[in-house]
Amino acid sequence: MNLIDTTKELERVCDILKQQKEIAIDSEFIREKTYYPIPCLIQVACKEDAFLLDPLAEKMDLSPFFSILQDEKILKIFHSGRQDIEILYNLSGSVPVSVFDTQIAAEACGLGENVSYENLVRACCELELDKTCRLTNWQLRPLTEEQMQYALGDVTHLLTCYAKLSDYLKEHQRESWVAEEMADLVDITHYQIIPENAWQRIRHNSHSLAFLNALKALACWREKRAISQNTTRQNIMKDEMLINIATAFPKNMAEIKQVRGMRSDIVKSILVKEVIEILSNLNESDFDKSLSKTDREKEVTLSPTQQSLYEILKLLLKIKSNEHGVIPRLITTEKKLREYVKNPKIIKGLQASWQYEIFWQSADMLRHGKLGLMYNPNTRKINIKEF
Repeated sequence: MNLIDTTKELERVCDILKQQKEIAIDSEFIREKTYYPIPCLIQVACKEDAFLLDPLAEKMDLSPFFSILQDEKILKIFHSGRQDIEILYNLSGSVPVSVFDTQIAAEACGLGENVSYENLVRACCELELDKTCRLTNWQLRPLTEEQMQYALGDVTHLLTCYAKLSDYLKEHQRESWVAEEMADLVDITHYQIIPENAWQRIRHNSHSLAFLNALKALACWREKRAISQNTTRQNIMKDEMLINIATAFPKNMAEIKQVRGMRSDIVKSILVKEVIEILSNLNESDFDKSLSKTDREKEVTLSPTQQSLYEILKLLLKIKSNEHGVIPRLITTEKKLREYVKNPKIIKGLQASWQYEIFWQSADMLRHGKLGLMYNPNTRKINIKEF
């Protein structure tokens, strides 16, 4: 077995792929020390064959493969494909079209949440995958025959899994149940880098407007530095240090030395000078007041009675999700559930959805006293009873 490592060989492979209705795709990458993940291998399988593409090869132009990714007539099958799609987006500047994710499909087929590829193959193909090469450094060349066979195993069974999951979804009329998640997977905004939004990934407990503006500016600076150096964010400056600096809001060297956890090597570096300059240019009159309205602060607050109803509805959601073999997240989110408890009128906008039939209708009946939950001591189960 050989790696496809020249454009000429890739064109031959793509001539084969053009004739397919479905292809399975996976990738191997390394991202421990870099901002951008390093693509080391792209695995592609069709019904007749499977291929290993080498994105590290000097003589390889992946453009023919990118054309395949944009062909709407060819379904691209991934398993837990968000990171693979990120790789392909970074390489090509576009997300694939016509995508099917077997992990998402499995969540609507009674196989549980975030099912692994190994467990999916076990369920759909009754096979045990060889995991001996899972810790391979895929950046090294040459790859052994064993390593290449292992890599191909990540796609060779994916078409069979897709066929079984797809048949189940069609048979049980659940294709619409996963459509929104599949569409979200290829939403390009998930893969576009916006440094100004980097602060939103940092967990903190402060609602101070000064803190939030400082954190936003510092996180944006760190993001741009990490991108330019192609290194990890934490390698530039750890989240905890950004939070401590934003809290202290130092404007000079003397003040920054007093920041909690500030190391002497950081104080001596150019980073500190850049941080001081950033914070010195932040004036209260220029603060973005909208930052105080973060998603965490917008969380719907409930009264004690409403909170009790919310907890009962969460239990109903769990019962209904188990009954229908679909994970709760595909039915609704906790945020939506809280919104409904606060404002029951939103039920009108849900009545045309499949989620209404299996959950929201019962939720509304429970709210209006037409349905209840009862514990059966004999079966040790909670039953749903209509009144």
